[in-house]
Amino acid sequence: MTATRSRTARKVLGSLGVVGAAAAVAGMGTFGTFTDSTAPLNASVTSGTLSLDLNATNSTATLPMTAAGFVPGDSISRSVDLVNSGNLAFAGISMVSTATTSSVLDTDKTNGLQLSVKSCPVNWTESVSNGVATYTCSGTATTVVNSSPAVSTSALANVASVNPKGTDHLVITLTLPIGADNTFQGKTSALSVSFTGTQKTGTDR
Repeated sequence: MTATRSRTARKVLGSLGVVGAAAAVAGMGTFGTFTDSTAPLNASVTSGTLSLDLNATNSTATLPMTAAGFVPGDSISRSVDLVNSGNLAFAGISMVSTATTSSVLDTDKTNGLQLSVKSCPVNWTESVSNGVATYTCSGTATTVVNSSPAVSTSALANVASVNPKGTDHLVITLTLPIGADNTFQGKTSALSVSFTGTQKTGTDR
């Protein structure tokens, strides 16, 4: 009888031991966990603006450039202001000319129409006589595009408009070289001339 009670007691204690261990394991999930975090890092990015404007400077000889009865050696010029109205600098600016109506006048790269661009540090002075406009620079004029085929892309050299708020006072001249022969007679070309700026390469900030 005594031995039986002893075995029973051991069984009960053994069972209590198992239950107690299970309770201890279950209780571990109720403990709190300490955490910490940094103050938020706020970031704000505003993109810049690239903007080029081409403004006519005179009302007497207006744009677009239109000429009829052109013969070898003739030229026509117009003044414009090229303005960087954005807040970003350009890596470079190019003059891009395409033909919307094409003929030998623009397909012949040597004897066909040629475009050139000069820049003046101040406004050009325009004189008009018999409908023909000529331009003089009271400062030192520089060539920013050498004589190039009428349909071409030419980089502008040393222009102020690569910088924000920079302005270039330009005269654009279209010329028919004296080498043009009889095959150029009675032909028509229409040109579209624009200036394109390319952004600088992005950098780490």
